[in-house]
Amino acid sequence: MQTAKNLPLSYNPIDIVENIFSTSSYELERRNLNEVVIEVQGKWNNMLLFFAWEASMQCLHLSCLMDIESTIEDRSKIFELLAMVNEELWVGHFSYWAEQKMPVFKHSILLNSDEGEVFESKLSQVIDIAIKECERMYPIFKVVLTKGMSPQQALYPMMMETVGQA
Repeated sequence: MQTAKNLPLSYNPIDIVENIFSTSSYELERRNLNEVVIEVQGKWNNMLLFFAWEASMQCLHLSCLMDIESTIEDRSKIFELLAMVNEELWVGHFSYWAEQKMPVFKHSILLNSDEGEVFESKLSQVIDIAIKECERMYPIFKVVLTKGMSPQQALYPMMMETVGQA
């Protein structure tokens, strides 16, 4: 078994995150050396992208918080929805941030010292996936978390296969 080489102590992928978003007009807040938050305007609502670098694990964590505050008391619906939605994902997973009563998409990337230039491209891909999955699932989370619709009923349109073109 081969062990991964350690990245240089000065390496911080949060700098790369800032570079990716610096060319656009996003609200960006560097909370500290290892954390940055970016506000992104989505199709349905604003989303907060949170990035955290854990140097000891050589891991970059991404969370994408959807601005949908749950008004239902029955958390079993929320957890049932999370299980059903996560079955449809190839990358990352959805979770529920109980303190904020909001759904969040999460994914972590482990880094190797030989990734260098490839990392920015990989990170851009993961960011795109996170935003697209949040936009795709936003209406579903919205009706379950604010209207109390059953997860099966909310997911039904997504499960239908379309044939032909409109």
